[in-house]
Amino acid sequence: MKKRSVLFIISAIVIADQLLKIYIKTHYHAGESHRVLGNWFQLYFIENEGMAYGWKFGGEFGKMALTLFRFGAVIYGVFYIKKIIERKYATGFIICVALIFAGALGNLIDSMFYGLIFESSSFDTYQIAKIFPKHGYAGFLHGNVVDMLYFPIIHTKLPSWIPVWGGTYFDFFSPIFNLADASISTGIIAILVFQKRFFKNNSSQVNTRSIETEAIVNDEVQVS
Repeated sequence: MKKRSVLFIISAIVIADQLLKIYIKTHYHAGESHRVLGNWFQLYFIENEGMAYGWKFGGEFGKMALTLFRFGAVIYGVFYIKKIIERKYATGFIICVALIFAGALGNLIDSMFYGLIFESSSFDTYQIAKIFPKHGYAGFLHGNVVDMLYFPIIHTKLPSWIPVWGGTYFDFFSPIFNLADASISTGIIAILVFQKRFFKNNSSQVNTRSIETEAIVNDEVQVS
């Protein structure tokens, strides 16, 4: 697979992810939602202070640590993608790694810069954020990740006979996420599902190399 093809995939995902996030951030107030397809697909604006799908990690220090981890992962990802392209890994595997890389980069941009370039979004006052204000809502590395994709496909009340959760309401799928999260999840799941197919060709190449020699064959070579 060519490097420019991988670059195209990564660029397309990051651009689409950022355009949707900027649109949501500048047109929705925090907590605002609109139905797209019936009740099962909504655009629901929330800001995520932590990891994918709303998971949090250790307050402000944890937030900075998470941003720095994302930054390190993206830097490593550049060299890793270059290596697997040069070693001609399976095309499907390279695409999956590109999806994971693009998702990590998309969320990293939020964490690094959104606090600087946006006003805060308020649920209480229905304030919609402006882009490029005099003062952003947070410093460098402390921005929140914008999430908006919500798929409450099933909304029901659990039977009372179910232990612990009986009688409570249940949503499937309840997490709110973004295109970057979806890209990461798709890449990881595809690698787990198709790993035998992805690494089959690479394993055969290793076995082929192991029986190659650099010996010179001529009339003086004796075979016993």
